[in-house]
Amino acid sequence: MISSSLRSTIFRTTTGAALLLALAGCGGAGGNARVESAEASGDGTLRIGLIQDNTGEQAFLNDSQLAAAQLAVKEINAAGGHKGRPVDLVVGAGDDTRAQARNLAAAKADVVIGPTDSSHAAAAIDVLSAARVPLISPANSAAGLSRYKSGGYYFRTAAADIAQASVLVKLAKDGGAKSLAVVHQDNAYGKEVADAVAAAAKDVGLDAASSSAFKPGDAGKAVAAAKAAKPDAVVLIARDDAQGAIAELNNAGLSGKKIILSDGAFAQYGSGLGSKALDGARAVVPGVFPSVDFQSRLVAVNPALKDLSFAAETYDAVNLAVLAAAKADDDAGRSIATNLIAVSGGVAAGQSAAQSSAPATKPCLSYADCLAVLKTGADINYDGESGPVAFDSNGDITTANFMVFTYGADNRAVLSGREAAVRAAG
Repeated sequence: MISSSLRSTIFRTTTGAALLLALAGCGGAGGNARVESAEASGDGTLRIGLIQDNTGEQAFLNDSQLAAAQLAVKEINAAGGHKGRPVDLVVGAGDDTRAQARNLAAAKADVVIGPTDSSHAAAAIDVLSAARVPLISPANSAAGLSRYKSGGYYFRTAAADIAQASVLVKLAKDGGAKSLAVVHQDNAYGKEVADAVAAAAKDVGLDAASSSAFKPGDAGKAVAAAKAAKPDAVVLIARDDAQGAIAELNNAGLSGKKIILSDGAFAQYGSGLGSKALDGARAVVPGVFPSVDFQSRLVAVNPALKDLSFAAETYDAVNLAVLAAAKADDDAGRSIATNLIAVSGGVAAGQSAAQSSAPATKPCLSYADCLAVLKTGADINYDGESGPVAFDSNGDITTANFMVFTYGADNRAVLSGREAAVRAAG
Protein backbone atom coordinates (compact mmCIF):
# COMPACT_ATOMS: atom_id res chain seq x y z
CA MET A 1 0.00 0.00 0.00
CA ILE A 2 1.22 3.49 -0.77
CA SER A 3 1.98 5.40 2.38
CA SER A 4 -0.34 8.14 3.48
CA SER A 5 1.27 11.43 4.49
CA LEU A 6 2.73 11.42 8.00
CA ARG A 7 2.60 15.16 8.29
CA SER A 8 5.35 15.57 10.85
CA THR A 9 7.78 14.56 8.13
CA ILE A 10 6.36 16.98 5.58
CA PHE A 11 7.75 20.44 4.92
CA ARG A 12 4.64 22.49 5.60
CA THR A 13 6.72 25.17 7.24
CA THR A 14 5.32 28.31 8.75
CA THR A 15 8.80 29.73 9.05
CA GLY A 16 8.49 33.24 7.78
CA ALA A 17 4.89 33.60 8.95
CA ALA A 18 5.76 36.93 10.56
CA LEU A 19 7.25 38.00 7.24
CA LEU A 20 4.03 37.04 5.48
CA LEU A 21 2.09 39.35 7.76
CA ALA A 22 4.63 42.13 7.39
CA LEU A 23 4.26 41.89 3.62
CA ALA A 24 0.49 41.58 3.73
CA GLY A 25 0.08 44.82 1.82
CA CYS A 26 2.39 43.80 -1.00
CA GLY A 27 0.03 41.67 -3.10
CA GLY A 28 -0.03 42.48 -6.78
CA ALA A 29 -3.77 43.10 -7.31
CA GLY A 30 -6.38 45.21 -5.57
CA GLY A 31 -10.02 44.42 -4.94
CA ASN A 32 -11.32 40.93 -4.26
CA ALA A 33 -11.63 38.72 -7.31
CA ARG A 34 -13.26 36.01 -5.19
CA VAL A 35 -16.50 37.96 -4.94
CA GLU A 36 -16.39 40.45 -7.83
CA SER A 37 -18.04 39.83 -11.17
CA ALA A 38 -15.86 39.18 -14.21
CA GLU A 39 -16.41 39.45 -17.94
CA ALA A 40 -15.32 36.57 -20.18
CA SER A 41 -11.81 37.17 -21.53
CA GLY A 42 -10.30 33.71 -22.04
CA ASP A 43 -8.58 32.50 -25.20
CA GLY A 44 -10.50 29.21 -25.39
CA THR A 45 -7.79 26.93 -23.97
CA LEU A 46 -7.76 26.24 -20.24
CA ARG A 47 -4.20 25.84 -18.93
CA ILE A 48 -3.47 24.51 -15.45
CA GLY A 49 -0.03 25.45 -14.11
CA LEU A 50 1.79 23.47 -11.41
CA ILE A 51 4.49 24.89 -9.12
CA GLN A 52 6.84 22.30 -7.64
CA ASP A 53 8.89 23.92 -4.88
CA ASN A 54 10.30 20.84 -3.18
CA THR A 55 13.98 19.95 -3.25
CA GLY A 56 16.36 17.69 -1.33
CA GLU A 57 14.67 15.41 1.20
CA GLN A 58 11.26 16.90 0.35
CA ALA A 59 11.48 16.25 -3.41
CA PHE A 60 9.24 13.18 -3.07
CA LEU A 61 6.31 15.57 -2.62
CA ASN A 62 6.63 16.61 -6.26
CA ASP A 63 5.71 13.13 -7.48
CA SER A 64 2.45 12.84 -5.56
CA GLN A 65 1.23 16.29 -6.57
CA LEU A 66 2.22 15.86 -10.22
CA ALA A 67 0.50 12.46 -10.42
CA ALA A 68 -2.67 13.90 -8.85
CA ALA A 69 -2.73 16.84 -11.26
CA GLN A 70 -2.13 14.51 -14.22
CA LEU A 71 -4.91 12.20 -13.05
CA ALA A 72 -7.38 15.05 -12.65
CA VAL A 73 -6.59 16.48 -16.09
CA LYS A 74 -6.79 13.03 -17.67
CA GLU A 75 -10.24 12.41 -16.19
CA ILE A 76 -11.44 15.92 -17.03
CA ASN A 77 -10.41 15.51 -20.65
CA ALA A 78 -12.05 12.09 -20.79
CA ALA A 79 -15.26 13.84 -19.72
CA GLY A 80 -14.98 16.36 -22.55
CA GLY A 81 -12.44 18.83 -21.22
CA HIS A 82 -13.41 22.49 -21.05
CA LYS A 83 -16.01 23.47 -23.63
CA GLY A 84 -15.05 20.48 -25.75
CA ARG A 85 -11.32 21.27 -25.82
CA PRO A 86 -8.60 19.45 -23.84
CA VAL A 87 -7.33 21.07 -20.66
CA ASP A 88 -3.55 21.54 -20.70
CA LEU A 89 -1.24 20.88 -17.74
CA VAL A 90 1.87 23.06 -17.65
CA VAL A 91 4.60 22.23 -15.12
CA GLY A 92 6.51 25.26 -13.88
CA ALA A 93 10.14 25.72 -14.87
CA GLY A 94 12.65 27.72 -12.87
CA ASP A 95 15.05 27.56 -9.95
CA ASP A 96 12.67 28.99 -7.37
CA THR A 97 8.98 29.61 -6.76
CA ARG A 98 9.01 33.18 -8.07
CA ALA A 99 10.68 32.11 -11.32
CA GLN A 100 8.19 29.28 -11.79
CA ALA A 101 5.30 31.67 -11.22
CA ARG A 102 6.68 34.14 -13.76
CA ASN A 103 7.23 31.41 -16.34
CA LEU A 104 3.73 30.01 -15.85
CA ALA A 105 2.20 33.46 -16.25
CA ALA A 106 4.24 33.91 -19.43
CA ALA A 107 2.98 30.50 -20.63
CA LYS A 108 -0.59 31.84 -20.26
CA ALA A 109 -1.55 29.58 -17.36
CA ASP A 110 -5.11 30.45 -16.35
CA VAL A 111 -4.80 29.00 -12.83
CA VAL A 112 -1.83 27.61 -10.90
CA ILE A 113 -1.66 24.83 -8.31
CA GLY A 114 0.98 25.13 -5.55
CA PRO A 115 3.28 25.79 -3.82
CA THR A 116 3.75 23.28 -1.00
CA ASP A 117 5.82 25.42 1.36
CA SER A 118 3.94 28.21 3.15
CA SER A 119 7.05 30.39 3.19
CA HIS A 120 7.13 30.30 -0.63
CA ALA A 121 3.50 31.35 -1.02
CA ALA A 122 4.05 35.11 -0.96
CA ALA A 123 6.42 35.01 -3.94
CA ALA A 124 3.91 33.07 -6.02
CA ILE A 125 0.92 35.16 -4.93
CA ASP A 126 2.59 38.47 -5.76
CA VAL A 127 3.55 37.38 -9.27
CA LEU A 128 0.32 35.60 -10.16
CA SER A 129 -2.17 38.02 -8.63
CA ALA A 130 -0.57 40.84 -10.62
CA ALA A 131 -1.23 38.72 -13.73
CA ARG A 132 -4.79 37.97 -12.53
CA VAL A 133 -4.05 34.27 -12.26
CA PRO A 134 -5.57 32.46 -9.26
CA LEU A 135 -3.30 30.30 -7.13
CA ILE A 136 -4.64 27.25 -5.26
CA SER A 137 -2.23 25.63 -2.82
CA PRO A 138 -2.83 22.01 -1.81
CA ALA A 139 -0.54 22.27 1.22
CA ASN A 140 -0.05 25.78 2.64
CA SER A 141 -1.04 25.89 6.32
CA ALA A 142 0.38 29.14 7.75
CA ALA A 143 -2.45 31.00 9.43
CA GLY A 144 -1.19 34.39 8.24
CA LEU A 145 -1.93 33.52 4.62
CA SER A 146 -5.63 34.00 5.31
CA ARG A 147 -4.92 37.73 5.60
CA TYR A 148 -2.34 38.06 2.84
CA LYS A 149 -3.46 40.64 0.27
CA SER A 150 -3.77 38.69 -2.96
CA GLY A 151 -6.58 40.66 -4.53
CA GLY A 152 -8.75 37.58 -4.08
CA TYR A 153 -6.55 35.33 -6.23
CA TYR A 154 -5.31 32.98 -3.48
CA PHE A 155 -7.06 29.82 -2.28
CA ARG A 156 -5.97 26.63 -0.54
CA THR A 157 -7.47 23.16 -0.26
CA ALA A 158 -5.40 22.49 2.88
CA ALA A 159 -6.51 23.65 6.31
CA ALA A 160 -4.71 26.39 8.22
CA ASP A 161 -2.74 25.11 11.22
CA ILE A 162 -5.17 26.63 13.70
CA ALA A 163 -8.05 24.50 12.37
CA GLN A 164 -6.77 21.59 14.46
CA ALA A 165 -7.36 23.44 17.74
CA SER A 166 -11.00 22.41 18.19
CA VAL A 167 -10.09 18.78 17.46
CA LEU A 168 -7.24 18.78 19.98
CA VAL A 169 -9.61 20.16 22.61
CA LYS A 170 -12.33 17.64 21.69
CA LEU A 171 -9.87 14.78 22.16
CA ALA A 172 -9.03 16.09 25.61
CA LYS A 173 -12.69 16.43 26.58
CA ASP A 174 -13.62 13.04 25.11
CA GLY A 175 -10.86 11.57 27.28
CA GLY A 176 -12.55 12.93 30.39
CA ALA A 177 -10.35 15.98 30.94
CA LYS A 178 -11.77 19.01 32.72
CA SER A 179 -8.56 21.01 32.52
CA LEU A 180 -5.64 21.10 30.13
CA ALA A 181 -2.19 22.59 29.90
CA VAL A 182 -0.57 23.65 26.65
CA VAL A 183 3.14 23.28 26.02
CA HIS A 184 4.12 24.85 22.73
CA GLN A 185 7.18 25.61 20.67
CA ASP A 186 8.17 29.27 20.78
CA ASN A 187 7.52 30.11 17.13
CA ALA A 188 4.62 31.32 14.98
CA TYR A 189 3.14 27.85 14.55
CA GLY A 190 3.29 27.08 18.26
CA LYS A 191 1.86 30.39 19.42
CA GLU A 192 -0.95 30.53 16.86
CA VAL A 193 -2.15 27.00 17.54
CA ALA A 194 -1.75 27.44 21.32
CA ASP A 195 -3.88 30.59 21.27
CA ALA A 196 -6.51 28.79 19.19
CA VAL A 197 -6.51 25.83 21.61
CA ALA A 198 -7.05 28.17 24.57
CA ALA A 199 -10.00 29.80 22.77
CA ALA A 200 -11.48 26.43 21.80
CA ALA A 201 -11.14 25.15 25.38
CA LYS A 202 -13.02 28.18 26.68
CA ASP A 203 -15.79 27.61 24.14
CA VAL A 204 -16.48 24.11 25.47
CA GLY A 205 -16.00 24.88 29.16
CA LEU A 206 -12.56 23.35 29.64
CA ASP A 207 -10.10 25.10 31.92
CA ALA A 208 -6.94 26.07 30.02
CA ALA A 209 -4.89 25.97 33.20
CA SER A 210 -1.49 26.75 31.73
CA SER A 211 0.21 27.73 28.48
CA SER A 212 3.98 27.83 28.27
CA ALA A 213 6.49 28.13 25.43
CA PHE A 214 9.85 26.44 24.90
CA LYS A 215 12.80 26.61 22.58
CA PRO A 216 13.91 23.30 21.02
CA GLY A 217 16.20 21.51 23.43
CA ASP A 218 15.00 23.53 26.42
CA ALA A 219 11.50 22.36 27.33
CA GLY A 220 12.15 21.85 31.05
CA LYS A 221 10.70 25.13 32.35
CA ALA A 222 7.61 24.92 30.12
CA VAL A 223 6.94 21.38 31.30
CA ALA A 224 7.44 22.40 34.94
CA ALA A 225 4.79 25.08 34.48
CA ALA A 226 2.43 22.53 33.00
CA LYS A 227 3.03 20.12 35.89
CA ALA A 228 2.37 22.87 38.44
CA ALA A 229 -1.06 23.45 36.89
CA LYS A 230 -2.04 19.82 37.65
CA PRO A 231 -3.91 19.35 34.35
CA ASP A 232 -5.95 16.37 33.30
CA ALA A 233 -4.43 16.56 29.81
CA VAL A 234 -1.43 18.19 28.14
CA VAL A 235 -1.50 19.40 24.54
CA LEU A 236 1.96 19.49 22.97
CA ILE A 237 2.27 21.80 19.98
CA ALA A 238 5.63 21.63 18.25
CA ARG A 239 7.45 20.90 15.06
CA ASP A 240 11.04 20.84 16.28
CA ASP A 241 12.29 18.64 19.15
CA ALA A 242 8.86 17.33 20.05
CA GLN A 243 10.63 14.15 21.16
CA GLY A 244 12.68 16.09 23.72
CA ALA A 245 9.54 17.80 25.03
CA ILE A 246 7.78 14.43 25.36
CA ALA A 247 10.75 13.08 27.32
CA GLU A 248 10.54 16.07 29.68
CA LEU A 249 6.80 15.49 30.12
CA ASN A 250 7.50 11.90 31.06
CA ASN A 251 10.14 12.94 33.57
CA ALA A 252 7.52 15.23 35.12
CA GLY A 253 5.01 12.41 35.45
CA LEU A 254 2.90 13.60 32.51
CA SER A 255 2.83 10.66 30.17
CA GLY A 256 0.71 8.21 28.22
CA LYS A 257 -2.95 9.02 27.73
CA LYS A 258 -2.59 12.50 29.26
CA ILE A 259 -0.67 13.63 26.17
CA ILE A 260 -2.30 14.96 22.99
CA LEU A 261 0.01 15.83 20.08
CA SER A 262 -0.49 18.45 17.38
CA ASP A 263 0.13 17.53 13.76
CA GLY A 264 3.68 18.88 13.89
CA ALA A 265 4.53 16.72 16.89
CA PHE A 266 3.16 13.52 15.37
CA ALA A 267 5.76 10.84 14.57
CA GLN A 268 6.35 7.13 14.99
CA TYR A 269 8.71 7.50 17.96
CA GLY A 270 9.19 3.84 18.83
CA SER A 271 12.32 3.13 20.87
CA GLY A 272 13.34 6.79 20.67
CA LEU A 273 11.29 7.27 23.85
CA GLY A 274 11.11 5.32 27.08
CA SER A 275 8.80 2.33 27.35
CA LYS A 276 5.10 3.30 27.39
CA ALA A 277 5.93 7.01 27.27
CA LEU A 278 3.07 7.55 24.84
CA ASP A 279 0.87 4.56 25.70
CA GLY A 280 -2.67 5.82 25.09
CA ALA A 281 -1.59 9.25 23.83
CA ARG A 282 -3.40 10.65 20.82
CA ALA A 283 -2.32 12.77 17.86
CA VAL A 284 -3.96 14.48 14.92
CA VAL A 285 -2.88 14.44 11.29
CA PRO A 286 -4.69 16.66 8.74
CA GLY A 287 -6.45 15.10 5.78
CA VAL A 288 -8.19 11.84 5.08
CA PHE A 289 -6.67 8.44 4.37
CA PRO A 290 -6.80 7.92 0.59
CA SER A 291 -9.28 5.38 -0.68
CA VAL A 292 -8.07 2.23 -2.38
CA ASP A 293 -9.73 3.39 -5.59
CA PHE A 294 -7.93 6.75 -5.54
CA GLN A 295 -4.62 5.01 -4.85
CA SER A 296 -5.08 2.65 -7.78
CA ARG A 297 -5.96 5.50 -10.15
CA LEU A 298 -2.85 7.42 -9.09
CA VAL A 299 -0.62 4.38 -9.51
CA ALA A 300 -2.01 3.92 -13.02
CA VAL A 301 -0.63 7.40 -13.78
CA ASN A 302 2.71 6.82 -12.04
CA PRO A 303 3.49 3.16 -11.20
CA ALA A 304 6.58 4.25 -9.23
CA LEU A 305 4.56 6.42 -6.82
CA LYS A 306 5.44 5.72 -3.18
CA ASP A 307 3.71 8.50 -1.24
CA LEU A 308 0.36 10.28 -1.45
CA SER A 309 1.14 13.45 0.50
CA PHE A 310 -1.16 16.25 -0.72
CA ALA A 311 -2.37 14.17 -3.66
CA ALA A 312 -6.05 14.45 -2.69
CA GLU A 313 -5.76 18.20 -2.10
CA THR A 314 -4.02 18.67 -5.46
CA TYR A 315 -6.58 16.56 -7.31
CA ASP A 316 -9.42 18.56 -5.80
CA ALA A 317 -7.73 21.88 -6.57
CA VAL A 318 -7.55 21.00 -10.27
CA ASN A 319 -11.16 19.81 -10.39
CA LEU A 320 -12.42 22.92 -8.61
CA ALA A 321 -10.51 25.19 -10.98
CA VAL A 322 -11.97 23.54 -14.08
CA LEU A 323 -15.47 23.48 -12.60
CA ALA A 324 -15.15 27.20 -11.85
CA ALA A 325 -14.23 27.76 -15.50
CA ALA A 326 -17.20 25.63 -16.55
CA LYS A 327 -19.58 27.64 -14.38
CA ALA A 328 -18.19 30.88 -15.85
CA ASP A 329 -18.17 29.42 -19.38
CA ASP A 330 -14.76 31.07 -19.61
CA ASP A 331 -11.16 29.99 -19.05
CA ALA A 332 -9.75 33.34 -17.92
CA GLY A 333 -8.14 33.47 -14.48
CA ARG A 334 -10.40 36.19 -13.16
CA SER A 335 -13.51 34.21 -14.13
CA ILE A 336 -12.12 31.16 -12.33
CA ALA A 337 -11.35 33.14 -9.17
CA THR A 338 -14.84 34.62 -9.15
CA ASN A 339 -16.53 31.20 -9.29
CA LEU A 340 -14.34 29.05 -7.01
CA ILE A 341 -16.34 29.79 -3.86
CA ALA A 342 -19.61 28.88 -5.55
CA VAL A 343 -18.51 25.55 -7.05
CA SER A 344 -16.91 24.51 -3.75
CA GLY A 345 -20.20 24.93 -1.91
CA GLY A 346 -18.90 27.91 0.04
CA VAL A 347 -20.56 31.12 1.11
CA ALA A 348 -18.92 34.51 0.70
CA ALA A 349 -18.62 36.95 3.60
CA GLY A 350 -21.75 39.02 3.99
CA GLN A 351 -23.81 36.42 2.15
CA SER A 352 -26.18 34.17 4.05
CA ALA A 353 -26.63 30.50 3.24
CA ALA A 354 -30.13 31.39 2.08
CA GLN A 355 -28.63 33.72 -0.53
CA SER A 356 -26.41 30.96 -1.87
CA SER A 357 -28.08 27.74 -2.97
CA ALA A 358 -24.76 25.91 -3.30
CA PRO A 359 -24.46 24.79 0.36
CA ALA A 360 -27.97 23.29 0.18
CA THR A 361 -27.14 21.49 -3.08
CA LYS A 362 -26.42 17.77 -2.88
CA PRO A 363 -22.65 17.31 -3.16
CA CYS A 364 -21.29 15.97 -6.43
CA LEU A 365 -18.17 13.87 -6.13
CA SER A 366 -16.44 14.03 -9.51
CA TYR A 367 -15.81 16.47 -12.34
CA ALA A 368 -18.09 14.55 -14.69
CA ASP A 369 -20.97 14.43 -12.20
CA CYS A 370 -20.60 18.10 -11.26
CA LEU A 371 -20.41 19.16 -14.90
CA ALA A 372 -23.65 17.32 -15.63
CA VAL A 373 -25.36 19.28 -12.84
CA LEU A 374 -23.96 22.58 -14.09
CA LYS A 375 -25.32 21.90 -17.55
CA THR A 376 -28.82 21.79 -16.07
CA GLY A 377 -28.34 25.32 -14.76
CA ALA A 378 -28.25 24.22 -11.13
CA ASP A 379 -25.63 25.10 -8.54
CA ILE A 380 -23.05 22.54 -7.47
CA ASN A 381 -21.17 21.64 -4.31
CA TYR A 382 -17.98 19.72 -5.16
CA ASP A 383 -16.81 17.35 -2.44
CA GLY A 384 -13.72 15.49 -3.59
CA GLU A 385 -11.03 13.10 -2.44
CA SER A 386 -9.99 15.42 0.42
CA GLY A 387 -13.59 15.85 1.61
CA PRO A 388 -15.80 18.96 1.66
CA VAL A 389 -14.04 22.20 0.70
CA ALA A 390 -16.50 25.13 0.92
CA PHE A 391 -14.12 28.07 0.39
CA ASP A 392 -14.80 31.25 2.33
CA SER A 393 -14.00 34.82 1.31
CA ASN A 394 -10.39 34.36 2.42
CA GLY A 395 -9.96 31.40 0.10
CA ASP A 396 -9.80 29.05 3.11
CA ILE A 397 -11.67 25.78 3.44
CA THR A 398 -14.35 25.80 6.13
CA THR A 399 -14.36 22.06 6.81
CA ALA A 400 -11.05 20.54 7.83
CA ASN A 401 -10.69 16.78 8.13
CA PHE A 402 -8.28 15.13 10.54
CA MET A 403 -7.13 11.59 11.15
CA VAL A 404 -6.73 10.62 14.80
CA PHE A 405 -3.91 8.29 15.80
CA THR A 406 -3.53 6.48 19.13
CA TYR A 407 -0.18 5.29 20.47
CA GLY A 408 0.50 1.89 21.96
CA ALA A 409 3.01 0.77 24.56
CA ASP A 410 5.68 0.66 21.83
CA ASN A 411 5.26 4.41 21.20
CA ARG A 412 3.98 3.75 17.72
CA ALA A 413 0.65 5.10 16.51
CA VAL A 414 -2.18 3.52 14.58
CA LEU A 415 -5.15 5.19 12.92
CA SER A 416 -8.00 5.12 15.41
CA GLY A 417 -10.57 7.63 14.22
CA ARG A 418 -11.50 10.69 12.22
CA GLU A 419 -12.66 14.16 13.20
CA ALA A 420 -13.80 17.24 11.30
CA ALA A 421 -13.43 20.86 12.31
CA VAL A 422 -16.21 22.98 10.85
CA ARG A 423 -16.37 26.75 11.17
CA ALA A 424 -18.54 29.50 9.76
CA ALA A 425 -17.41 31.16 6.56
CA GLY A 426 -15.31 34.23 7.17
